[in-house]
Amino acid sequence: MSQEQPQRPHGQSQMNQGGQDMQSQEQGRHGKQEPIKYGDVFLVSGELADKPIAPQDAAMMQTAEHLVLGKTQKGGPAAKMLSASARNEKAGVVGHTDFTDITGNEGVTVSEIDVPGSRIVTEAVAGQVVGQYTEPLPLQPELAAQQGKLTIGEALEASVVAAGDKPVDKSDAAAIQAAEVRATGQKTIMSGGLAASAQSAANANAQTTRDEDKIKLGDVLVVATAKLPADKPVTFQDAEGIINAEVRNNPNSTIYPGGVAESVIAAADLNENKYM
Repeated sequence: MSQEQPQRPHGQSQMNQGGQDMQSQEQGRHGKQEPIKYGDVFLVSGELADKPIAPQDAAMMQTAEHLVLGKTQKGGPAAKMLSASARNEKAGVVGHTDFTDITGNEGVTVSEIDVPGSRIVTEAVAGQVVGQYTEPLPLQPELAAQQGKLTIGEALEASVVAAGDKPVDKSDAAAIQAAEVRATGQKTIMSGGLAASAQSAANANAQTTRDEDKIKLGDVLVVATAKLPADKPVTFQDAEGIINAEVRNNPNSTIYPGGVAESVIAAADLNENKYM
């Protein structure tokens, strides 16, 4: 663990080494708005320090926090990244769907280590620690013991955090159908089910011109677990099938940052690493 990174999520806003806060970084020497970079917010080094914080970077971290902690940590890395990326987007230096190349390649992580009476949570971007803090463990261990691995339905709901405003398209519908098949074991689309709703939304969106009028991913997945008649813990095998479905139906042969496939990957990774 990096010794220069420890910080508590409820502490003061992270200052950069020059003593400037995020707001002062928005103005360049000649009044021109400059992007808020990782080095302005976190004690990071190398290539990452010079990269602007992009909206999809923040969305990925928010998804990771939600999967591990069940919420966006107040004052934590995701909250800081969301604030910085929103300012960068407002200034026009990044777009809403942009992500930083190094972050896209190396990802973000939120991990936890249990110690007597508490747990140590560590959050990292592209392998560099951006947040580390200690939280007390619940006083009711019997309730904690009942908490199992993350399920496919929970992973689908987690994608709403990062990509809920994304209009549903063919690739989303294919990924959701693959997820439903793996969760329920049924090989056909169930009438009124999750996959049917996603396919209907994708078909409707294909005939709709304006994005603001289209059905969003959040509309379909916000109650994913309730729409699945059966559910199961996510495995890497499940993730692989869902990734392939999304990629095959995407014209660019990629997965959407923070979308269905990426959320399932994150859940599978957490399940495998935490419960091995």
